[in-house]
Amino acid sequence: MEVVVLSAWTLDDVADQRGRAVVVTGGNTGLGFETAAMFAEKGADVLIACRDPRKAAAAVERIMARSPRGTVRAGVLDLADLDSVRAFAHAVVGGQERLDVLVNNAAVMWPPLTRTRQGFESQFGTNHLGHFALTGRLLPLLLGTPGARVTTVTSLAQTQGHIDLADLNWHTRPYSTTAAYAQSKLANMLFTLELGRRLRAAGLGQVSTASHPGWTATELTRHSPALVRRVSPWVGMRPDKGALTTLRAATAPEAQGVGYWGPRYFFETKGGPVPAKIVARARDAAVATRLWEESTRLTGVAYRLTDPTGQTE
Repeated sequence: MEVVVLSAWTLDDVADQRGRAVVVTGGNTGLGFETAAMFAEKGADVLIACRDPRKAAAAVERIMARSPRGTVRAGVLDLADLDSVRAFAHAVVGGQERLDVLVNNAAVMWPPLTRTRQGFESQFGTNHLGHFALTGRLLPLLLGTPGARVTTVTSLAQTQGHIDLADLNWHTRPYSTTAAYAQSKLANMLFTLELGRRLRAAGLGQVSTASHPGWTATELTRHSPALVRRVSPWVGMRPDKGALTTLRAATAPEAQGVGYWGPRYFFETKGGPVPAKIVARARDAAVATRLWEESTRLTGVAYRLTDPTGQTE
């Protein structure tokens, strides 16, 4: 009997990306940095979106030191401020002719209760609402680019998430840093699936995908308990390994409509990227629709998927 050996998926499996434009949020560190660097290595024109212009410039220098075949530049984006999202998107739409891949990567995890500039709970406001608004505002470029892809980075924490539509921003219920993070990551997955449904219903060829990095050691753990911070570098994958799930979700030709990738081994915590399991609560189309409606109301960004001019307000 012939034994079939499945080889690990690596950067070598990514097609040439020359001529393609990519935006990566949080591209100055961790998973976002490695994602941006790998796209640039494959020849893409990459725009790193970051709150701190100095950190973004340093990340560009580090990537360029690798002598990539593509280009890298930086833009200022604070996902916790919808005015910043608007300004960044306006500059991108006015400054380039296409956008092949938008990687919604940036996130905050487990901070004390804080609020965004518009008053949203920081994890829900940054991880979900900021990316919801950004994607909507970049629609003119995405809809104008054949086969464009929106890839959103979620987390295994979504398996513990619950969408409280009556109190999305934690105004009345007791605050839990971990529950708030889990809600924001479940919202990422609901958004991915709902965007895919809406793209297909509109007869469009753009694709919505998602990924999660399992246990990858990054700066995202800075608000974690001390024990987690100590063991993470030993137990977790390196960022360049964890980022492969994002890269596969953002480039895999087999993704049609919606695809979702995570690590292969140890309950999806480590290993190379393979199709991941979508939890039942993320498949709840009724909750996804209501979350979409609330996200539209809270951000003021409405998607017009049948109109290449993009969103209205």
